[in-house]
Formats: sequence, C-alpha cells, structure tokens
Amino acid sequence: MLRAMRVPSPIIDDHDEHDHDPTPLRLVAPDLGANRARDRRLSRRIFIGAAIGGTAATGLTGVASAADPDPFTLGVASGDPSTDGMVLWTRLAVDPLAEDGLGGMGARRSTVRWQLSSDEDFATVLRSGTVATGPAQGHAVHIEVDGLKPDRWYYYRFRTGNHVSPTARTRTLPAADSTKPLHAIAVSCAHYESGWFTAYHHAAQEDPDLVFALGDYIYEGAGVEGRTRVHPGSTCVSLADYRRRYALYKAEVETQELHHVAPWVVTWDDHEVQDNWAGIHPKDGVPTDAFEARRTAAYQAYYENMPLRRRSKPNGASLDLYRRLSWGTTADLHILDTRQYRDLQVCHDGGKTWWFSDCPERDDPDRTMLGNAQTDWLLDGLASSQATWQVLAQGVFFSHRDISEGPTETLAADGWDGYRVNRNLVRDSWVEAGHTNATVLTGDVHAAFANEIKSDFDDPDSATVGVELIATSVGSGNDGYEENDSYQVVLDENPHIKWINGRRGYLSVEWTQDLLTARYMAVPYISTPGAPLELKRAYEIPAGDPGLNLA
Repeated sequence: MLRAMRVPSPIIDDHDEHDHDPTPLRLVAPDLGANRARDRRLSRRIFIGAAIGGTAATGLTGVASAADPDPFTLGVASGDPSTDGMVLWTRLAVDPLAEDGLGGMGARRSTVRWQLSSDEDFATVLRSGTVATGPAQGHAVHIEVDGLKPDRWYYYRFRTGNHVSPTARTRTLPAADSTKPLHAIAVSCAHYESGWFTAYHHAAQEDPDLVFALGDYIYEGAGVEGRTRVHPGSTCVSLADYRRRYALYKAEVETQELHHVAPWVVTWDDHEVQDNWAGIHPKDGVPTDAFEARRTAAYQAYYENMPLRRRSKPNGASLDLYRRLSWGTTADLHILDTRQYRDLQVCHDGGKTWWFSDCPERDDPDRTMLGNAQTDWLLDGLASSQATWQVLAQGVFFSHRDISEGPTETLAADGWDGYRVNRNLVRDSWVEAGHTNATVLTGDVHAAFANEIKSDFDDPDSATVGVELIATSVGSGNDGYEENDSYQVVLDENPHIKWINGRRGYLSVEWTQDLLTARYMAVPYISTPGAPLELKRAYEIPAGDPGLNLA
C-alpha cells in the first residue's frame, strides 16, 4: 500500500558526462555531519537500536565517548534473501572519506558481533556470532544467515567496541508453494551531484518486501563545480577512489533509510565502473591492462559495499552477479548482468556518440549482451519456471526505441537495440516456454517509461508478449522534466512505448497471482531536500493479458 527528435537528445541520454546543465546551481560540499543530523530528525521506528551506548538490548550494550568515534556511519544493509536466510552487511568507517579509502580504520583489525532477532527489541535473539574484518575487506562485513523460517520478518544489528549499529529489518522469501503477493521497489541512477536522494526516503515509507537496485548505485566521475553538490576527489580509478565514493553515497541518510527497511537485490550498470563500459572494453573501446586493473578495483569495492553472498566475491576482474530468486509460485526473479559479458557496442566510434542509424553489425548473430553462459542460464530458467510471473531485473533499455522523427531510425548502441539478436532470443524464449506474464525491470535512462514488449517490434500490430517497466533516476539529471519535445517524438515513433515522464523518483510494483500493479512515483525537485511525493501514473496488467491498462 502507498502512503501517500534531434539526435542525440540530452533529455533521453543517460550519461551524465554528456548532459551537464551549464546553469549554475547551489554548491554544497559533502557534510557527513549534517547528514547524521538529518538522520536524527528521521524518526523511523526501526532505528530504535541506533542509540549509541543507550540501548538496553541484551548483549550489545556499551558506553561510547567523544574520543571513541562511531564506526557505523555507513549504516547496515541486507540482501539476497532465501527461504531460510539472507546476507547481513555493514562496513566500519569512523572517517568515511579518509584519503586511503579505509574510512579512518587504517590497518587495524576489528571484531564485529552481530545479532538477528524476531523482534525489534531483541528479546528473542535467534542467531548471533562474531566476525573479524580489516583493510583487506575494506572493513566490510558479510554475514550469511541460514536455518530461518520462510516468509518471516527479522531484525538485526552489529556491535564493535562500545558502539552499536542501527537496528534494521530484513526478511526471508516465502516457501516454494506460497502464493503470497510481492511488493517491491525498483530504483536506479542515484547521482550525488544532481541533488538529494529524496526518492529513497519516500520509497522506505512503503515498507516494501524487496528493493531492486538496477544499477548506477554510485557515479564514478570527478566533481563538477556548479552542480547541486560536488563529488570530492577525482574520477574513480583505484580501489581507494571507489571505496571513498561508496562511502560518500552510503553516508547519505536516505540511502541508509531504504537499506534499513528491507533486503536489497542488486545488479550494476555502467557507473559502478565507468560510463558505458562493455566487458573488457572501456569507454573508448580499446582494452588495456589499465582498464583491467580499474575493473578489478571497481569490482572489489562493489562487493565490499553491497549485501552480496560469498559466491559474488570477485576474482580479479570477474564477479559472479547474475542469479535467481523465487518468490513462491508468484514470481521467479532473474537478476541479470548486462555489462560484464557484453560485446563492444555496435559501430563504436571511440565513445563520441552512443547512437546509430545504419549499422548492419547489430544483426550479427554472434553479438551478445549477456554472454553465452548467462544467456543459456536465463533460457534454462525461463524454460523450467512454473511461477506465474517472470521478472527480469536488469540495467539497460530492453524495448526498441527510435528517437528520431521520420523514416530513419536512430537507436541507442548501449541498450538492447544494439544487441538485437540476443534480445529477440530472450524474448522469444519466454514466449516459447508459454510465459504470458513477463516483466522486464529497467533503469539507466533517467526517465520513467511504460513499454509493451512486442513479438515483433517492426510490426506495431504484433502480439504484446510482456511489459517493460523503467524506473526513473533517483538523482540523475537534476530536477528533470515533466514533459519535453523529445518525449513526444519517441512516443510517436514507437507505438509500444505508452508513457514517458522525466521527473526523479522510483517504481513501486506489486505482483499477485492475478494482477501486476505498477505505480510510478516521483518528486517535483531534488535540488533541495524534502520534496513531496507524487503518483505520476499507475498501470494494471492482468495475469495472462500482458497489455498496459491505466489503473
């Protein structure tokens, strides 16, 4: 329940390096102390365990002092739930933006105690333990809990020394035969420099079952003066750079608030490494040893800062990210990696533009977005699934999208239009498997889109075989636009694209055995904090009838 074309067009470009608004905006230096002051004004009930040294909860009391700074400045998180457990996460940092990327913890080793309870007062502690962490892990902690009951909410927290973390909430997945509905939030593209992460705050008020993070959790670029806020430091290249950047984003109150209410299921897009990277290829398209080292650093920092299982711990420039979760019989959740295994974008021109009009190589049958192993894994999962809904959570625009007026098509090389054969194989596979209820969840493009997936995008009258729900950005693209001339061109040229809105926000989705309900939520501005929440559009999709119907 809720509480509450010219080519390329900068309005539908998803790459901040290319769409900087030159209008001077209020410059705000990162002030983590101010963030924590705002935190105290957010009175979410699950934060009761955050009082340092004042909690009466069994086993985690302590007394802190001014000379003993708080190491839980980056909050806590959970993720990748199963029917009997989940991952619990925290990362220690007394000085989050310390130059060495180690959060002021340096070379020290720390012992961290954790607890999981069935109640927020921790009267009944069900699981507990201790774990060591240190500089090799970026002072991060990943706890894999198991042996719990399915479809239950739990509370968890950490302690080290005299400090107790915030108390946060997590859950297990329903049993395999459950018909329970799923209420999830989908978010993407939180650009610190564009403004405040108000959408995260509002999304937390919905108390979702899960949060899908669809990519661009951070942005890697150097600070640009004149933006609403400015990244400290240079473009992220080293492990220390990426660690500092994650610390900046995780110290945001709103980020922590959404992490504290539900487990996250994460995947990445490009800015966790570099704008528009593609497998072994950097933005300019030329593989180098330096880019492999950069990917190795970015992968390590990503794992350290996400609530991922040990199976995703990177091995150099390799990280196992695609995976599948099942929400009873209601939905199978296929979490895709659309970056690590892809071929170079079609007709690559060294990164000058990311649009193409006439590029025969897009139809090369050997070109792939997902890589052969991931494609086979996905097709096998689709073929064997008995769930009512097939949910593909992934990074980039899946549907056909022509952004230019007239007979000449202009398409995005970085999206699935540049990998058409692989896209059609995925789409046709769920159709052949008899799935009439496919939902593709997408981020990346800094606007909300509602798309019908056609059996043949070149034929507007062909069957609708699924829907693509695209979450607008949390914070990329400044305040955004309610309407824009380029949106109308896209709507006119692509009849399967039913609606576009360029404000910042998130997507709220509920799947039941009978119905999918999608609500596009937005805020009118992010250039200052505290914006109200607005419902921009709602759709209903009955099971077995995959068209978009206004709710």
